[in-house]
Amino acid sequence: MAETKTYYFYVLLCADQSLYGGFTTDVAKRFATHLAGKGAKYTKVHRPIKVLFSQAFTSKHDALHAEWAFKHQSRQKKLQFLKLQGVSLEK
Repeated sequence: MAETKTYYFYVLLCADQSLYGGFTTDVAKRFATHLAGKGAKYTKVHRPIKVLFSQAFTSKHDALHAEWAFKHQSRQKKLQFLKLQGVSLEK
């Protein structure tokens, strides 16, 4: 029987309070890669400090679509999305 793979859309909070959305199959491993400065061009400059949100998908297409949709929103819309998910940027 084939194992079902899980794909994730995730959002990082960066040290400059910016938000980064990404896609992975392992959120913890990907976050560690970002922390090491090897994750993405954006997170090399805007150092990530924590994972704010992640959502699991059984379809790679759906996870990539969630990432794309998040990245193409204004900051205000991104914050509104996170608030609806119960995520707060407060410490």
